[in-house]
Amino acid sequence: MLHLLEIPNSSVFAKLLNSCIDKKSVRNGWRVHARIIKSQFYDEVFILNRLIDMYSKCGCLDDARQVFDKMPKRNTFSWNAMITGYAKMGDIEHALQLFHDMPSPDEVSWNAIISGFSLQNHWDKALQFFAKMHSEGFGVNLFSVSSALSSCAGLGTLDIGLQIHGSVVHSPVYCNYYVGSALIDMYAKCGEVESAQSIFEEMPERNIVSWNTLITCYAQNGPADRALQLFSLMSNQDVCPDEVTLSSVVNACSCLSADREGAQLHALAIKSNFEDDMVLGNALVDMYAKCNRIGDARQVFDRMPLRDVVSATSLVCGYAKAANIEDARRTFSRMAERNVVSWNALIAGYTQNDQNEEALNLFQQLKRESFRPTHYTFGNVLNACANLADLQHGKQLHGHVIKHGFQFKSGPECDIFVGNSLIDMYAKCGSVEDAYQAFAKMKERDRVSWNVMLVGYAQNGHSDQALTLFNDMVLSGEKPDGITMIGVLCACSHTGLVDEGWKYFDSMTSQHGLIPSRDHYTCMVDILGRAGRLDEAERLVKTMPIPPDAILWGSLLSACKVHGNVELGKRVAEKLFELDPQNSGPYVLLSNIYAETGKWREAVKIRRLMKDRGEVAKAQAGTFLFHVLFLPLEKSSPVKGKSSVPILSLSHRPSDEMIPLMHESRRASRAGGRSAVQSEG
Repeated sequence: MLHLLEIPNSSVFAKLLNSCIDKKSVRNGWRVHARIIKSQFYDEVFILNRLIDMYSKCGCLDDARQVFDKMPKRNTFSWNAMITGYAKMGDIEHALQLFHDMPSPDEVSWNAIISGFSLQNHWDKALQFFAKMHSEGFGVNLFSVSSALSSCAGLGTLDIGLQIHGSVVHSPVYCNYYVGSALIDMYAKCGEVESAQSIFEEMPERNIVSWNTLITCYAQNGPADRALQLFSLMSNQDVCPDEVTLSSVVNACSCLSADREGAQLHALAIKSNFEDDMVLGNALVDMYAKCNRIGDARQVFDRMPLRDVVSATSLVCGYAKAANIEDARRTFSRMAERNVVSWNALIAGYTQNDQNEEALNLFQQLKRESFRPTHYTFGNVLNACANLADLQHGKQLHGHVIKHGFQFKSGPECDIFVGNSLIDMYAKCGSVEDAYQAFAKMKERDRVSWNVMLVGYAQNGHSDQALTLFNDMVLSGEKPDGITMIGVLCACSHTGLVDEGWKYFDSMTSQHGLIPSRDHYTCMVDILGRAGRLDEAERLVKTMPIPPDAILWGSLLSACKVHGNVELGKRVAEKLFELDPQNSGPYVLLSNIYAETGKWREAVKIRRLMKDRGEVAKAQAGTFLFHVLFLPLEKSSPVKGKSSVPILSLSHRPSDEMIPLMHESRRASRAGGRSAVQSEG
């Protein structure tokens, strides 16, 4: 090695420091620093600036600051190296302090501060400094524009993004693909997909970042199939995908449930040696889980060298979707790290798989472990209370909702659905007054809010309030949908408002632009059947543009039973025998129609026909008979403490041959009643 005195200039030390930066070797940097101190260059500004740069890029800001503070002289590079080091390491406070202390900040100084604020998600501050930079006469440059556009993307401020776009459109930096990519990202995150596509098409030169940004735009905003089309176009233009590309396209496959394409991308990832990338691994686990290929999701998860909370949460969601709640809980229990999304995934899994008490228990555990519930947490546990008709727990959760300050309004963290869940919970617990109070106190409502309240009124027998609410909904400007009209027609059915039912049914096409579905026709048949207008109901069924299903015919057969219409009942039952020959309900119901009118021989024939056609679904019979053999005497539900009366009449003396049939009907009715009570309780 040359003697220190023989070194003609400090460029040798500069090269050694660059080597330390490339290798991220601070230990070698210390050694070079020691040599510099013993050399004649110990106070040279150039080499001391290189030392600051080396320490900053190796993450040793304290060492960099010591060099900076001891410098006998500093130049602009000295200040900028120190400011940039602080900004990149996230210490924006010290960076800003140095920026203000700097005698004459230049363009690089401003870029460093704006970039630092943007990297730390202080997007509003970044935009403030960007505006101030230009007010002090500094021109548009590549780095400041990219940081400012990233800040607009983070805030979703399209108006400022448009201004920045306008300011650079005639600038040389506009042709740079980094600025183009930043513009695509800004428009994508502001929901302006077409504008993002236009920027991409106008770019004279593109790199992998440009392609990735637009593919991610379509994967996140839709239509997701455009992401796959772009990936194909990218491959045809010989642009080699990286792990970011594959992650975005796999996410698009998740949205499309395109497991075949997702598996092909998985094979490409293995071929390209990207399978160890954690972000791509997370995307593959999520894709397979959402496509109901939980075995493949588990294999990817098990082979990942590094996992995080995202991959484990995706697996929990996959198991829950596959109704494998035990493995979902086992995966959750083994997670080294959990966040509130993980808890929400398992709580939702319990709710979706009718394990509502477990969902509530898990919520209590979440609270004990000091996790703060989100709006998704409350939406799921309120649904659990609604499914259990657990008013006491529901009211406690309402208190938690108020305590957490939910406003029930739209925005970046829209929580309107929490209010909707509250309304639904109270309605299903029979507390319609509390449901309406929750509805009335919402700051904003969406269509679901109106629908849940309207259906809640209808299901609890408050038909007048349901129809009044529908009129209020229309006057408010909220457009009804198919669910709205089902609630309205059910309300008409419960109060026998036949003419009003027809009016609302016709208004679907004439006023609201809705095409009646099979469910709406079923409601109209129920309205007409309850009113005894059976011929009119039959004409409606014969003229409807949709083939009637077993539920619709069953509704008409129930009406025939109530009103003793034997001939129509026979025709309807034959339709049901064709549609669902394994269901014993229509057989038993038709035999009861015959029995009520004293036609015992015909009743026995139906009984024998049922036996001749083979084994039928007795479980279905119980449910069917509960609905058609018992009618409520009151408008409310017949289940909880309300009186009900069997339709089967004993005015005619049955023959000995019919007695077993009657016993079977009553047993099926009681079984159906017990199952309904359990579901309500």
